[in-house]
Amino acid sequence: MIEIPDNAKILLIRRDNIGDLLLTTPLIHTLRQRYPRARIDLLVNSYNAPIIQTNPDVNTIHVYTKGKHRGARSLAGIYLQRLKMYLTMRKVGYDLAILTTTHNPRRDYRLARSAGAKIMVGFSSGAEDSMRPLLQHPIDNPWSGSLHLVEELAHITRAFGIDAQPGPLVLVPDALEVAKARKRIGIPAGLVLGIHISARKPPQRWPVERFSELIRRLHADGQVGHFLLFWSPGPANHPQHPGDDEKAAQLLELTRGLPVTPFSTRHLPELVAGLSLTDQVICSDGGGMHVAAALGKPILCFFGNSDPVVWHPWGVPHELLRPASENVSNVSVEDTLEAWRRLNRNLESSSTPR
Repeated sequence: MIEIPDNAKILLIRRDNIGDLLLTTPLIHTLRQRYPRARIDLLVNSYNAPIIQTNPDVNTIHVYTKGKHRGARSLAGIYLQRLKMYLTMRKVGYDLAILTTTHNPRRDYRLARSAGAKIMVGFSSGAEDSMRPLLQHPIDNPWSGSLHLVEELAHITRAFGIDAQPGPLVLVPDALEVAKARKRIGIPAGLVLGIHISARKPPQRWPVERFSELIRRLHADGQVGHFLLFWSPGPANHPQHPGDDEKAAQLLELTRGLPVTPFSTRHLPELVAGLSLTDQVICSDGGGMHVAAALGKPILCFFGNSDPVVWHPWGVPHELLRPASENVSNVSVEDTLEAWRRLNRNLESSSTPR
């Protein structure tokens, strides 16, 4: 068992995507509950950092920029900034670093070494794993692919002797962004349904024509009063971050005359604020889905070639549609409507007094 003082200095490293970082927040919260006097810092990248900025369980966030995210900045400038960050972290004197990558955390290990962490805690795939001798506290990981990522990460807390079930994701919307979002959408009548049409992987993308028909059917049935439309901004041919501006424009044209409000988001806090104002969300697996789950929203989600065991919405009521082809373009509008009805029947039955 890992034993550390109550005021230990702990560094967690999570350098992946938005969803991965959000799915790490139950681990962070459990550590904070056990060590309220500890310094718990995060090392993240510039892409996912905004999603954790308001987290009450974190003391300091160290942000580094990946080369592919540098924009107009030079590589030399990026590496200089990274060097300064390492020097800052070394001054802290971390007692231990937790490497949260569940498969081959070698890059996390190099970052932790650069930060000067004394003790390394991380996952190991077994006795033959070349990483194992480098970790003072290797955590065997035979559950990979058979547990949700949140449950997998909970084995780290058990290495500290903490036998607590992981709680919900932690995400606190920025109050100023929420106020601005309210001003943008006004006071919509009835149930507000968030529709997020973007997905990074092609097999996760539902056709825009079906989104259009779904919106028309839900509105005609009187089930939804207002729709908020979210998408990844930018043109589809952007080399680093392809967006769905054209797809959103097409959907808005197809739903002309219906209560559909476009909610373009240029930065993550804006997306969080917008989704916080919805009652329910329909989307594909991805960062937006995990944001909605962290905000406690019931979700109807499309899964293509990603594993729902590992990535399904954590801690919220949800319906998940995954065709045998593992391509969501094979999900019909009728299937989606029936899943929507099941979700709402379950919500009604769970809220009915017994």
